[in-house]
Amino acid sequence: MVYPAEFESKIGFDQIRQRLLNYCLCPLGVRRVEEIEFRTDFDLLQKLLRQNLEFKLILEKDEEFPAINFIDPGDYLKTAAIEDSFLEEEGFHTILLSLQAILACKQFLATRSEIYPELFSLSHVVNIPKSVVQAIESKFDDKGQVRDSASADLGRIRKRLREEQGRVKRLVDQIFRQAIEHGWVPEAVSTTIRDGRLVIPISAEHKRKLQGFIVDESSTGQTVYMEPAEVLEANNEIRDLHHAERREIVKILRDLTRLVREHLPDLIPAYDFLSIIDFTRAKAKFSLDIGAELPEVKPYPYLNWMQARHPLLFLSLRGKREVVPLTIDLPEEQSFLLISGPNAGGKSVCLKTVGLLQYMAQCGLLVPMHDRSTVGIFKNIFLDIGDQQSLENDLSTYSSHLKNMAYFLENANEQTLVLLDELGAGTDPNFGGGIAEAILDQLLKQGTWGVATTHYYNLKLFAGKHSRIRNGAMQFDSKKLEPLFQLEIGKPGSSFAIEIARKTGLSDTTIKNAEAIIGKELTGLESLMKSVADEKQALGMRLREIQAKEKQLSESLKRYEKLADELSSKKKEIIDKAKNEASLLLRETNREIEKTIRHIRENKAEKKETKRVREGLQGLVQKVKPVVREVISNEKIAVGDSVRLVGQEVSGKVISIKDEIALVQFGDLRSQIKLKKLVRSDQVISNPTISRVKSLGVDVISKQTTFVGTLDIRGKRVEEVNALVDQFLDNALLLGQAEVRILHGKGEGVLRKVVREQLKLNRGVASFADEHVDRGGDGITVVVLK
Repeated sequence: MVYPAEFESKIGFDQIRQRLLNYCLCPLGVRRVEEIEFRTDFDLLQKLLRQNLEFKLILEKDEEFPAINFIDPGDYLKTAAIEDSFLEEEGFHTILLSLQAILACKQFLATRSEIYPELFSLSHVVNIPKSVVQAIESKFDDKGQVRDSASADLGRIRKRLREEQGRVKRLVDQIFRQAIEHGWVPEAVSTTIRDGRLVIPISAEHKRKLQGFIVDESSTGQTVYMEPAEVLEANNEIRDLHHAERREIVKILRDLTRLVREHLPDLIPAYDFLSIIDFTRAKAKFSLDIGAELPEVKPYPYLNWMQARHPLLFLSLRGKREVVPLTIDLPEEQSFLLISGPNAGGKSVCLKTVGLLQYMAQCGLLVPMHDRSTVGIFKNIFLDIGDQQSLENDLSTYSSHLKNMAYFLENANEQTLVLLDELGAGTDPNFGGGIAEAILDQLLKQGTWGVATTHYYNLKLFAGKHSRIRNGAMQFDSKKLEPLFQLEIGKPGSSFAIEIARKTGLSDTTIKNAEAIIGKELTGLESLMKSVADEKQALGMRLREIQAKEKQLSESLKRYEKLADELSSKKKEIIDKAKNEASLLLRETNREIEKTIRHIRENKAEKKETKRVREGLQGLVQKVKPVVREVISNEKIAVGDSVRLVGQEVSGKVISIKDEIALVQFGDLRSQIKLKKLVRSDQVISNPTISRVKSLGVDVISKQTTFVGTLDIRGKRVEEVNALVDQFLDNALLLGQAEVRILHGKGEGVLRKVVREQLKLNRGVASFADEHVDRGGDGITVVVLK
């Protein structure tokens, strides 16, 4: 049960209902949205929520769901149900399109029954007889007109009709040409149809010159439309054939209508299925808009929400600023929350968020909160909020609140959630606070769950002492004097009345006078609450900074470990490649040497031939000569210098020098090396080509061999897409690609929108556009890279 009757408008659910209506494709879904109601059946709610989640996944994956020709043929089916009635061609065309849509939806779900089991279970009621669909398809063409082949008689009639019309057309054209030659016809006119008969336009002054019958005349009377006497009988025959055609079509329509009437019990459940699909699709579209998820649902009262957001507030502020999420936990032993804090600090928004999200969940809609949240099922939700004066019933605001309280106390129980805004307000604070405390006490004795907002100190003290109710505070920045819109459970909130009064410009004298009137005890308590809030806020900020640094450190460590693994792997690849190349060079060298020796022996070491062979060997020497580093200058090596062996990468430190021999420390190893084989590390430059190969070569070659210029993201979830697109574009830019393609499919357009938003943010993208219509159209985005 929900109270009051205006509950939906007070919490904003009427706006959500309107948004759902806008997403429906046909009146079938609209009626389902209008029938949304608060439910307490746990099994039914589980089913509705899972259907919503599964359709949301379909939209997220941008699957091409057949959401076309969602049509409500209800009026036509009512006509078909009447005995001896028949439907016109338009009615059968509508029924055929909608039946094809139903079968397409069923087929889509049947091929994905394991992925979307709840939606697939809905299609079990669809048992449309093939004979009905085949009969309609065989009688009508794609434009909804009865085919010539619908019956043998109709085919014969239409054949004769075409023949007669052709004969009449030829005859009339001949007479029309003659009339033109005689100058009887006005300029820029042609033969036309009047009253179903082919006629010739003749100037009024020449109407006696043509034998025939006047069928019509122009509005000015200057032109008459005449049927030549020669085609009178033929036109009469055409009219008779039209009547015969209509009689045969009516006969066909009556037979088809009788077939539909016989199978109405099978068709009605199929259209119920279509209405649920349209309704669930609308819910899924709205879920995507607000970032809704499926929390854990319990069959009894429970409330443990994380990162909950008010959906309407989220939509209104989207693109302007972030909505501060709400985290609230009401365990069974502490099932009531009393929220206090400054005006405009978010107390009422917090209360409305609780009411709206609980109501949404119990109407079968996904809710905007973390999927690890838990939502319970309440039998009743009672709300008291806003100005409820009633001139008709002679009720003041406070009297109206008290009337609501009386109803709550009479009907609330342990399965009721009550939402009380500004409890006790509207009358003398001393009396109002006392009455409010008594009401709270009684509700707690009845085991009621609830959330209430207040400014009263006696209620804050009551909540601090009672075991089943907790205080909660809306946080406030005391330095900037701005609300933070964050709920903190466990302590009461300060109203910050003095601070806000000072900020608004009240004089110090007035402020001091107010503090004196309030009293030291109350202002001291207010100051204490304020200082505690400030300290907790500072500690919270410090904790968040530490957590952020720890997260950054953890990510850096992971990147380092990943880099170390990549370097180790790359080192092994380089060494293996070098060994293979050395082995090949060695075999080639041996072959050349053996070939040279054989050649010299065969030519008996002739001078010219020997010289030519030596030149060939010299070319081989240059080919296998190792690439060494170039020394910029031969500066003297001294003790303490960092040095390298010529042509090597390893560096060491000179410990001592004696007789052109240096003692060099390489890590834990010491070695004596001649000075001429050493070079100072700072006097060496790398061969640019070799450096490039060492830094990029192996990786680039690997990427070049595996890179594909088209990225297929069909079936991927939205959260997977951004990382895949970024990696794909990085590889393309690294390999110098000029143009790539991203295949996302058409569907609802969700993936296309996500991809193109990502492309706008990438600096390496010069432009993007749809692929040519013959090669995929807007299902593929062509990306031109800079």
